[in-house]
Amino acid sequence: MINRLLVANRGEIARRVFATCRALGVETVAVHSDADADAPFVAEADHAVRLPGNTPTETYLRIEKILDAARRTGADAVHPGYGFLAENAEFAAAVTDAGLTWVGPPAKAIAAMGDKMEAKALLAEAGVPMLPTWTDPDQITDFPVLVKASAGGGGRGMRVVRDAADLAEAVASARREAAAAFGDGTVFVERYVERGRHVEVQIFGDTHGNVVALGERDCSIQRRHQKIVEEAPAVVGPQLRQRLHEAAVAAGRAVGYVGAGTVEFLLAPTGEFFFLEMNTRLQVEHPVTEAVTGLDLVRLQLLVAEGEPLPVAATPPVDGHAIEVRLCAEDPAQSFRPATGTLHRFAVPGVTGAFAPTKGLRLDSGVTDGSTVGVHYDSMLAKLVAWAPTRAEAARALAGALARAEFHGVATNRDLLVRVLRSPEFAAAEADTGFLDRHPEVFAPLLPADRWPLAALAAALASAAARRAEAGVLAGLPSGWRNVPAFPQVIRYAGPDSGEIEVRYRLDRTGALAQWHTDPGLTSADGPSAGSGPVTGADPAGADRSGQPPTVELVEARPDRVVLDVDGVRRAFRVHRVGSAVFVDGPDGATSLTELPRFPLPTTELAAGSLLAPLPGAVSRVHVAVGQRVAAGDLLLTLEAMKLEHPVLAPTDGVVAELPVPAGGQVDTGAVLAVVNTEEDPR
Repeated sequence: MINRLLVANRGEIARRVFATCRALGVETVAVHSDADADAPFVAEADHAVRLPGNTPTETYLRIEKILDAARRTGADAVHPGYGFLAENAEFAAAVTDAGLTWVGPPAKAIAAMGDKMEAKALLAEAGVPMLPTWTDPDQITDFPVLVKASAGGGGRGMRVVRDAADLAEAVASARREAAAAFGDGTVFVERYVERGRHVEVQIFGDTHGNVVALGERDCSIQRRHQKIVEEAPAVVGPQLRQRLHEAAVAAGRAVGYVGAGTVEFLLAPTGEFFFLEMNTRLQVEHPVTEAVTGLDLVRLQLLVAEGEPLPVAATPPVDGHAIEVRLCAEDPAQSFRPATGTLHRFAVPGVTGAFAPTKGLRLDSGVTDGSTVGVHYDSMLAKLVAWAPTRAEAARALAGALARAEFHGVATNRDLLVRVLRSPEFAAAEADTGFLDRHPEVFAPLLPADRWPLAALAAALASAAARRAEAGVLAGLPSGWRNVPAFPQVIRYAGPDSGEIEVRYRLDRTGALAQWHTDPGLTSADGPSAGSGPVTGADPAGADRSGQPPTVELVEARPDRVVLDVDGVRRAFRVHRVGSAVFVDGPDGATSLTELPRFPLPTTELAAGSLLAPLPGAVSRVHVAVGQRVAAGDLLLTLEAMKLEHPVLAPTDGVVAELPVPAGGQVDTGAVLAVVNTEEDPR
C-alpha cells in the first residue's frame, strides 16, 4: 500500500491530491520552487522539499530533483498531477525504475499517446474516427486548418490558420511555444472543423484488464484553445453517448491503459465525431465527473496504483448536472493578457466543499488571501464547480456565486465567465468552440462605465467613515461638515480605464448626505472626454431618466460597507481598501479604483510612441530593427510570460526609433519595449 505520496506538481492540483490522501491516511510530500515557498499547497503537505529556482525548467521539470526529493523524504509513490511531467514517459519510467509506485498509466501508454501522430495511427487501427492530418505544411491545400503541438495539450502551441499566407509563421510560433511548454517543438496540422463541440470521455483502467467509461464532459467554451467552462454530462443523445463511450474504451484497450485518462473528441454539427487526443492523466475538469457520479477519481487512481481492481464495472448512473469554470488571472478585454500581482482578497460565498466530490458549490483553489500571482506558471487561480439537479439550476447558481465573489488585487476573467453562463446560447446548450469569437458582448464588464461614479461615491463615503473611526475625540463629527457649507469634500480616483473620477460630497451635522456630485470626464486614457461635463449622480441602474439625476440618500456608511438609497431602492456596497487601491463590490458588479493624491508628484515623461510591457516577462524575439518603417499592426517583438507568447504590435504607421530591450532580456511591467516615431524618417 501507498504510505507516503509525493505530488510532482503545484497549486490547486497538489492541494486536491493532498485532500484525498488525508482522507485515506496517506502522508504527503510537496516539492516547490522559490516562488511557491509560501503557497498554500506547501503549507498543507506533511513534508516539503525546495527545488531551487523559479522557472519550470529549473524546478518542476527536473526529474532528478524530484526523485531526490522522494528519496530524502522517504516517499514510496509519486503522483504527477497534470501539466509539467504528468504526460512524460521518461518521468514515469524513472519513477518505476527508482522502486517507487507510479500513480498513472504505464510509460509505454504515455509514450504512445504523447506523440499525437503515433496516437492517431494506433487508434485509427482500433476503429476510432480521425480527422485528415498533415506533418508537411507544403501538402496542405484546404483551409482552415489547426496547427497543434505533438507532445502536449492545454492549448499550448495551437494556432488556427485560415489562409495559406499565414501558415509558415503560425507553424514557427507554435513550435516555439510547444518547445517552451513541453520541451518538444514538434507540431502537426489537421483539418479545422467550424462550429465543432469539444466532448471528451473519462476512462479508467486497472491492472486486471478492465477499462471503463465514467461518463463524458462538454468542454466547448475555450479561449486560446484552452477550456474555461466544462460540464457533465454533455448534452447529447443516448445513441451518440454510447458511441462516444465505446470509442473511448476501444482507445484505452488499444494501448493497455491503466489509471485515469481522457479521450477527447471533436463533435461536428453533422453528428460525426473525430478523435483529437488522449490525455494520459487526470484532467483539470475532473470535478464535474466526480459531482455527477459521486466518485473520488484521485482515490480510484491510488487504488489502481496499489493493484486493486476498479470498484465499478460499467458506466455509473448520472445524478444531476455539474458545471465548472476556470478562474484565471487575465484580462479578457486585452486578448486574455495574463495578470500578476497580490490577491488581497479571494472569497467566494456559499461554498459547500473543496477538493472532493460535493453537492452544491465546490471550490478547488491554488490561492488564498495574500497569495502572489507571478509570471512563471499558468494563469489559472481556481476552479469553481456548481452541482444542481438540472443544468439550468447549475448555471444559475454558478453565475450567481461568481458575481458575488470578491477577487481583489489581480484582474480576472470572472465577468466574462458570468456573462457566458447567462448567455442564451449557453442556456440552449448550443455553444461550440467558436463561441467567444461570435460573442464580443461577453467581454464587457458586468459593471458598465456609467455606474462607476456611484461606486466612487461609495468608496469616498467608506473612506470618510474610516477617518472618523480613527479620529478619536472628533469621531462624532461628520466628515466634510463645516459651519460654512460652501466647500464640499473632494476626492479623485483613477478608474478601471485609467481615466479620472472626481467625487464631491458634503454631509450635514446629522451625518446625512447633503450634497454629492461626480465628474467622470476629467481625463481618460485617450485624453479629455468630449461632452462629459459634470454629472450629478449618474444613474446606477442605467435607466433613461431624461437627464434627471437620481435621488441618493446615505443609509449607512462604515469603513467596509456603504448602503445608499437610490430612488427608493437600497443598494449595499462592500468596500475594501489596501493602500491607495479601493475595491468596490456592489449589486451590479465590481470595480477597482485608485485614490489619487491631492498633490501629485512629478513623473518622468515617456517619449511619444512608447510601447510598454503589459506584464513582467522576457523578450523572446525582436522582429524589427531601429530605423525600420512599420505599418500599424506589424509585429515588433514577442514577449514571453506565463508560458505563452504575447505579440507586441505597432500601434500606428511610423519608424522604429528605439528597441531598448534585446532578445532574451527580462522586463518588468511598464518597461519601454519599443518606441515608434510617427514622423517622417529623418534619414
